[in-house]
Amino acid sequence: MFQTSPSSDAISEVYETAVARNAGEPEFHQAMHEVLESIAPALDEHPEFLEAGILQRIVEPERQVMFRVPWTDDKNRVQVNRGFRVQFNSALGPYKGGLRFHPTVNLSIIKFLGFEQIFKNALTAQGIGGAKGGSDFNPQGKSDAEIMRFCQSFMNELYRHLGEHTDVPAGDIGVGGREIGYLFGQYRKITNRHESGMFTGKGTGWGGAEVRTEATGYGAVFFTEEMLATRGESIEGKTAVVSGSGNVAIYAIEKVQQLGGRAITASDSSGYIVDEAGIDVDLLKQIKEVERLRIAEYAERRTSARFISGGSVWDVPGQIALPCATQNELSLRDAEALIANGVEAVAEGANMPCLPDAVHAFQQAGVLFGPGKAANAGGVATSALEMSQNASRQRWNFSDSEDRLHNIMRGVHAAAFEAADRYGRPGDYVVGANTAAFVKVADAMLAQGVI
Repeated sequence: MFQTSPSSDAISEVYETAVARNAGEPEFHQAMHEVLESIAPALDEHPEFLEAGILQRIVEPERQVMFRVPWTDDKNRVQVNRGFRVQFNSALGPYKGGLRFHPTVNLSIIKFLGFEQIFKNALTAQGIGGAKGGSDFNPQGKSDAEIMRFCQSFMNELYRHLGEHTDVPAGDIGVGGREIGYLFGQYRKITNRHESGMFTGKGTGWGGAEVRTEATGYGAVFFTEEMLATRGESIEGKTAVVSGSGNVAIYAIEKVQQLGGRAITASDSSGYIVDEAGIDVDLLKQIKEVERLRIAEYAERRTSARFISGGSVWDVPGQIALPCATQNELSLRDAEALIANGVEAVAEGANMPCLPDAVHAFQQAGVLFGPGKAANAGGVATSALEMSQNASRQRWNFSDSEDRLHNIMRGVHAAAFEAADRYGRPGDYVVGANTAAFVKVADAMLAQGVI
C-alpha cells in the first residue's frame, strides 16, 4: 500500500488504525493516504517525528463538532439540517478554513477538507491552522429570507467555538458574500462584539479584503504560471479547459485571459459549455453570480458557445486543465483524454478534484500537476491577509492585495518545488507540497509538546 522505506511500517499502521477508527469515511481515507504515502522520505530523515507520535496526532482532529440546525422555510414549515465544524490542527495558528453548504456534506467530506487545510495553510506561511465546516443545507432555490434564517440558526451553535484567536471561518461551496453577511451578523448579535477578524470573505465595505473573491481562482493560475515557467513556458497563447462556474472557476478563467490565454469551458451539474472565442467573463458573472442561473443560459445568450448536457468537459482539448468544481470530478478516463489531447499542465482549483489514478497518469505522462493544497492556497492566503488588515485596521487596495497574493503563490510554488527536489522526487509537486507542509507542522507540534 505504501512505498517501502524505513518508516513505511509505521505509516501503514497509523493509516490502518485511522481507517478503522473513522469507518465509512472514504474521502477522509483518500486524503490521508495521499499525504501519508508521500511523506516517507521526510519521516526517514526525521525519526523524532515518529518517536513523538506526530503521525497519530496529525490524523486525529483536535476537536469535532456536529450539531442540529433547525429553521423555518417561507411556508413556516420546520426544516432540520446537520451542521459540522472539524478543528483539525492549530499548531501554526488559529484554525482557518471555509464553511460549505451543499447537500453532499457529511462528516467524511468535512474531515477530508479539514485535513487538507492543515497542509494548505502551512504552505502559505501565514501562521494559520487547519479546519473546515459546513452543513448539508442546499442554498439552491432558497429565498434570501430562508438562507438568512438558516445561517442564523447555524451560528446559534457554532459561535461558541469561534473567535479571531481561536477559529476563523470563511466561505466555500454554497457560502458566498450573502451567507457570510448573515453568519457574521448573527455572531455579532450573539456576542455583542464586532470581531472583524473572526470571519473572512466579508464585504469590502465592512472589513473585507480586496481580491478575496478572486483569490482562489487567481492563485491557481499564478501557480500554473510558476509551474510552466520551470519549463520555459507561459500561459500566453495557450487554451485552458476549466470545470465549474462558481467563484473559483470564474476568476481562474478571468486570470487566464488576463495573462494572454484563452479559457473556453465552464460547467455546472447540468452540463458544460464550450466557447471557442473564449469565455465572456462578464456574461458568465451575470448569469452565475447575479441571476444564479444554470450554465446552459450562457449558450442561449452567446452565439459562439454551445452547451453539452452529457459527456465530460475533459474531452475538450486544451494545453491547461483547471478542475475547479468539486472533489473527485476528474477520473482516469478523463486524464487519459486530456493527455491524448496534449495537456501540458493541470492545477487543482478545487479540493482533491482528481482521483488518485488520474494524478498518477498525469505524472507518468510528464504533465505538470499542481495539487490542490498548493495550487488553490490563494483563497486562504488572502483570508489571512484580510485577518491582518482587520487586526491592524488597515486597508490595502486591489493592486497591492493582488501583488501580495502573487508573491505568496510564488512562495508556495517554491516550497513545493524545492522540497520535491530535496526528497528525491524532482518535479513531483504532490510529494513536494506534502513534505514541505508536513515538516513545518510537525516541527511546531514537536516544539509545543504532547497536547
